[in-house]
Amino acid sequence: MEFGLLLKGIVIGLSIAAPVGPIGVLVIRRTLAQGRVNGLLSGLGAASADAVYGLVAGLGVSIVMNFLLGLQFWLHLAGGLFLCYLGVRTFTSIASDKPANVQGRHLFGAYSSIFLLTLTNPITILSFIGIFSGLGLTQTSSASALTLVIGVFTGSALWWLILSSIVGLFNQRINTSSLTWINRLSGLIIFSFGAYALLSLFG
Repeated sequence: MEFGLLLKGIVIGLSIAAPVGPIGVLVIRRTLAQGRVNGLLSGLGAASADAVYGLVAGLGVSIVMNFLLGLQFWLHLAGGLFLCYLGVRTFTSIASDKPANVQGRHLFGAYSSIFLLTLTNPITILSFIGIFSGLGLTQTSSASALTLVIGVFTGSALWWLILSSIVGLFNQRINTSSLTWINRLSGLIIFSFGAYALLSLFG
């Protein structure tokens, strides 16, 4: 395994994951409301999607890239609508300071919902294409692309681990009243991201 490529992948994964957007807000809210495991699984869903797009960009698979870019409008539309739905659902959710049930389907739902939401964001694939092109990492060999993807996933997962761990420290200090306001604020922010995404399509 090429250690230099692995490090580049880790840095790329961190740089893509770190900016706080709708995914970050969701992970923070889930960590506070449902615990660190739920928050971390949500973050790993985003890291997995980053790895998928990193693989496409690293291999320089033009057919897949063109296909995804051709679907940019519909992916953007689906992502915007889903964010609006999550925003309303988060805003109206009933807060509870009791431990959440985070077994089985709940954990899978936490992972899969963020995975799919991240995949619907065309900005993600454009970011990877731009970064990989700028660093001269496109059209790499399969082995090198795999090393990059491992690095991207590791960097992204590391960020979500750090974020969910730090936010998780405040779990015990959050009561029902605080969670209610967190739900409302998070819901408004997430809905705003979704509304902005939809307006940008027709603006």
